Amino acid sequence: MEWSDLRVFLAIAREGTLGAAARKLGQTQPTMGRRLRALEEAVGHQLFQRTSDGFILTDEGAAVVSHAERMEEEAQAFQRQLAGQEQHLDGTLRITASGWFASHVLTPVLADFSGRHPRVTLEMLTDSRFFSLSRREADLAFRIQPFDEPDVVSRKLLHMPYGLYLRAGLAQPEAGDGAGAALISMDKAFGGMPDAVWLERILPNARVVFRSNDRDVQAHMCARGAGLAVLPRPLGDRLAGVERIDLGEAPPGRDTWVGYHRDLRRLARLRALLDMVIAQLAN
Repeated sequence: MEWSDLRVFLAIAREGTLGAAARKLGQTQPTMGRRLRALEEAVGHQLFQRTSDGFILTDEGAAVVSHAERMEEEAQAFQRQLAGQEQHLDGTLRITASGWFASHVLTPVLADFSGRHPRVTLEMLTDSRFFSLSRREADLAFRIQPFDEPDVVSRKLLHMPYGLYLRAGLAQPEAGDGAGAALISMDKAFGGMPDAVWLERILPNARVVFRSNDRDVQAHMCARGAGLAVLPRPLGDRLAGVERIDLGEAPPGRDTWVGYHRDLRRLARLRALLDMVIAQLAN
């Protein structure tokens, strides 16, 4: 059995198709197929059932997953430990944050860092899902909730104020009613977020006309007059064509947390970036 074939097996198990797994690992589908067949021949069992919708783990494949993941974790711990011993500011740092936070809060810091350390390549991942620090999907993560992974070092970075915005010149609604007002809010998957709950509470008779989990999209819809939107102040206050309005109660703000895997605590380039982030953003 080739150890590297277990990485192929895990990618297929997680992605569900050869094509998606191949893109994940930067391989071709034929190569992925050959390596999977070689692994199945080596262990003497069929690990996946091939269907028209993709690959489904067999009972034998399901039994292999937990062992393969433990082997993956050990290999990644080995890589992290070696990476943590680096002393030079070169290499790559993979950062994950929400799209609006990356665009409007982090980019000035990242641009400053790149100017000082041009040999370090920064990669920014923006997605609604949380990338795993343990599996090295990202090196440094910014989230709006505390980290609960036991192997992650984290701290509260800042408190982000939010405001209620409306296209400049439009009539403002009155708190406690909102009849006739149009709202721009989070999509239903994020409908329990504090600002979305606040918006529907303070304007109970308003009508939601647009939903999105992308703050930049919400902001541009607001600027075009589609409706009221609760936005982070660093985004809303700089948006042309809108004004922040006061209904007697400010929307709830959010705390932002930053975290990294503990095995990277000695990684010089990560420490340099984290120090700069804290110096420029922490409150």
